Amino acid sequence: MFSLIGVPNIDFIGKRKIAFGFSSVLVLLGLTAFLMISLGKAPMGIDFAGGVMVQGHFAQPVNIADLRGALIVTFPDAIVNEMTDFTHPNAFIIKTKRPETESEGKERVKVIGDLLATKFAGNQFTTDSEHIIGPAVGETLRRDARWAVLLSLIGILIYIAFRFDFRAGVAATVATFHDVLAVLGIFWLIGVEFDLLVVTALLTLAGYSLTDTVVVYDRIRENLKKYRSKAEFVPSVNRSINETLSRTINTAMTVMIVVLILFLFGGPVLRSFSLAMVMGVIVGTYSSIFVASPIVVEWEARRPRRFK
Repeated sequence: MFSLIGVPNIDFIGKRKIAFGFSSVLVLLGLTAFLMISLGKAPMGIDFAGGVMVQGHFAQPVNIADLRGALIVTFPDAIVNEMTDFTHPNAFIIKTKRPETESEGKERVKVIGDLLATKFAGNQFTTDSEHIIGPAVGETLRRDARWAVLLSLIGILIYIAFRFDFRAGVAATVATFHDVLAVLGIFWLIGVEFDLLVVTALLTLAGYSLTDTVVVYDRIRENLKKYRSKAEFVPSVNRSINETLSRTINTAMTVMIVVLILFLFGGPVLRSFSLAMVMGVIVGTYSSIFVASPIVVEWEARRPRRFK
């Protein structure tokens, strides 16, 4: 494999106390975000809060500030995004949240169309698609999303426990929880809306993080078989992390290039997804080194047993 840094000799496990302190802050932030989401006090996209989304295009160019100003008088929570490099020029996505009923949502679509026809007379607005999500549907999606994240993490625990051992499964699951909560907390802190694309990104980064952790665990298992009679558990784990570090960095860099391009050029629709992936790659790489393996080390120190 192409190697950027060779095999260093860094004492990662020796820094685990500092890493645990930093990770505790991230997890606490994520738990706060989860609580705010559960209470409906976090910024939610129309997927979860319910709302109306109208996608369409004008015949002539329109300034986005003028369009937002025309809508905000009637819909103070209106969100307007311009679509660049779309099939049609002068294309926009208009969102408003929380209609009380689905019929109110349909009425909003009509009002938006009438407003645009009045405010931009002579510049026809053509609707390409419209979506109405009622509050009941939003609540159902929110509940399903929670179950999707929970079940995926339980699946991770079972898979790692079967492939390695129970404590490795617990450590990998804790690391994956850590990554999901960290990104969730950062999103809440900077005010990014939670929608289905963010949930998709969280599940994707859970898989990414797990893959990285499994690679490190595989190397730990190999090295424990070769060196444990000559050395202690901690040096073997440190050796394993150092030996896989180049692979970890190479993988993170290649994935980061892709998600950064998606973030910069993917447009507003994919912005939250790509931002979650950018953060997920950083946090997932960090946790595979400073969270998953150090937890196993702490467990081994208290209840020594052989790695399968």
